[in-house]
Amino acid sequence: MGASVLRVEDEAFITGKGRYTDDISPDGTVHGYVLRSPIAKGTFRIGSVEAARAAEGVHLVLTGADIAHLGDLKTGGMQKQPDGSRAPGRDIPILCRDRVSYVGDAVAFVVADTRAQAQDAAELIEIDFEAEDAVSGTAEALDDDAELVWPEHGTNKAFEYAIGDKTKTDAAFAGAAHVTRIEFANNRLVCNYMEARAAIGEWNEADGRMTLTTGSQGVHSMQRIIADQVFGISHDKLRVITPDVGGGFGPKVFVYREYPLVLEAAKRLGRPVKWTCDRTEHFLTDAQGRDNVVTAEMAMDADGRFLGLRVRLAANMGAYTHQFGPFIPYVGASMSTGVYDIEALDVAITGVYTNTCPVDAYRGAGRPEAAFLVEKLVDACARDLNLSPHEIRRRNFIRPDQFPYRTQTGRNYDVGEFEGHMNQAMERADWAGFEARLEQSKASGRLRGIGMATYIEACAFAGSEPAHVELGDDGVVTLLIGTQSNGQGHATAYAQLIADKLGLDVSQVRMHQGDTDRLDKGAARVARARSRWVAFRQRGPARISPKRSGR
Repeated sequence: MGASVLRVEDEAFITGKGRYTDDISPDGTVHGYVLRSPIAKGTFRIGSVEAARAAEGVHLVLTGADIAHLGDLKTGGMQKQPDGSRAPGRDIPILCRDRVSYVGDAVAFVVADTRAQAQDAAELIEIDFEAEDAVSGTAEALDDDAELVWPEHGTNKAFEYAIGDKTKTDAAFAGAAHVTRIEFANNRLVCNYMEARAAIGEWNEADGRMTLTTGSQGVHSMQRIIADQVFGISHDKLRVITPDVGGGFGPKVFVYREYPLVLEAAKRLGRPVKWTCDRTEHFLTDAQGRDNVVTAEMAMDADGRFLGLRVRLAANMGAYTHQFGPFIPYVGASMSTGVYDIEALDVAITGVYTNTCPVDAYRGAGRPEAAFLVEKLVDACARDLNLSPHEIRRRNFIRPDQFPYRTQTGRNYDVGEFEGHMNQAMERADWAGFEARLEQSKASGRLRGIGMATYIEACAFAGSEPAHVELGDDGVVTLLIGTQSNGQGHATAYAQLIADKLGLDVSQVRMHQGDTDRLDKGAARVARARSRWVAFRQRGPARISPKRSGR
């Protein structure tokens, strides 16, 4: 168990035998193209689609008016505000009806024999856009003169969250000998996985079932959302299949507009409909990450020991509240104090709307942002007090005799030796020899630096993932499980686990995932994270073991 073995999935990948969504073309497949907004904000009017419908190879043209029976995509991430209410979300229409809110907003869907024909036909749609002034910056979204993304909402404020004890924190700051303050932006990021998104919709008239094939980070949440929110059908009427996935990183968890569109088009046409994203579309429309503007302050005593942490964070949601978007800064803030013994915490989070692509879970979903915040602030504290970065950490780490330790956000740490961890890292990095290396670099005209940070992460959330094991007549064991590999090597890891428990060779184990017909339950990581956090807020925290300082 845990031995270094050749990954069982890699032979197919390195010999070009991987099977990704765009490799699949059922008989009779036609291709879709999404016409998108060229403006960040404004209204539009579609005059005529007849020229597009009459174009060579075209089978179908859909506008918002044609799919009025389809439900919008709703957010599942709104948390309670300080007054106990939940702010209203801003749902995402499958196709915009008369207003667009960011560059790339979906306006029409064209299906033709080839993607090129569909794209050519989309250019024949008579559409008039009336551009309006837009707002794009997180820091400016709440300015008095900022343009409103949704004028009927009356503000660009999407929600407010509060974590910690403001009164206790104010008292800590009032009695502090030193206060260090930093301001910074955690910039927006585009995911850019190797395999851009693709989707195939199929319709079986005989049993009234739809099948969606797409690269995902879990098929079951997609089945539930599309069936419940968009089509209003029972889950057994929608099968979701995920073949090989070339990278996920969070954004492939989500249901995007193109998935219901290919299913609706397949049902209307009675033949498979494929949509494949190009790299420009990916940059414009796939959920993006981060985009926070932060002010953070640390109150300290005369010896540099931390007394209280105050954070003010503006989180950009983009033009809509995406699937888990409003939840991400909230769960990230639950790790605000990191590995430090901080007795008072006051975090205020403000979500803001801007005329930009929606933001959602990406690469750690809020927790890396929290770690960056506290570690950047700790370094600033060290500079202000003329202490070394390791000395200020040494004075403020949670000590072994304090475990189990409950943070100010309710996280329970059961064990940890953070000073010992830092000492080992410094020894292995030859921290003491850095000055000599620095002088050598200066002598040769080179730059050299050194720094440290400690990262504690709520990587896993307590709970079960359904799994079934089948033994075949040939002695091969097949694992059916709801998680979805998108490059991490699940097939190898699970094979080692099962082989170890059953006394088999790794080669005797096969894994099957990514099919709602083969396993009726399962969850993507972000979906599990949210459900476990909800349970945490209702029942109290589960234990988190910080033995590993990475992922």
